[in-house]
Amino acid sequence: MEEFLFYIRMGLNHVLDVNAYDHILFLAALAVPFSFKNWKKVVLLATVFTIAHCLSLSLSAYDAVTVDVSLIEFLIPVTIMMTSVFNLVFMRNMATVKNMQGHVLATLVFGLIHGFGFSNYFRMLMAEEDSKLVPLLGFAAGIELSQVTIVVSVLALSWVIITITKLKKVLFVVITSILIILLTIPMLIRTFPL
Repeated sequence: MEEFLFYIRMGLNHVLDVNAYDHILFLAALAVPFSFKNWKKVVLLATVFTIAHCLSLSLSAYDAVTVDVSLIEFLIPVTIMMTSVFNLVFMRNMATVKNMQGHVLATLVFGLIHGFGFSNYFRMLMAEEDSKLVPLLGFAAGIELSQVTIVVSVLALSWVIITITKLKKVLFVVITSILIILLTIPMLIRTFPL
């Protein structure tokens, strides 16, 4: 049980680490078009992201797939940028929030990419483990808890800001998505493969 709790804490820290804010930016970009009445859809997306993230970790931990870390480090901010641009392009049509297939598919692909970003470090941790299943499940549980916390916090903060400022939801999503893009540009520049 102690080992399981250790990996839950590691999953929590992996997502909530302020120095590795890429997860937080991605989840904020993912959640911002939604409102509290759609909280189940956002939690579904966070769960899809967790499953994909852990799938890529599993593939790496079991030496089934090896990836170019520098390419993945560049693709992570690309996923954040693409999610934010998607918000800008499609926010005029709020039906995109109702139609979840595109969101689910993009979240699945982006979750795989984000998982591969942590895979080499995770594989080194797993080298000492007899069984990889308990660490993977613990890590997945920690990731899921932290991601649900983030998306619910984004929904709550969005509601507070919109209520206080009386901004229209569309304008709020546009402003927030532009801010996320601006925060992502330095990550793109820093990780651009030369």
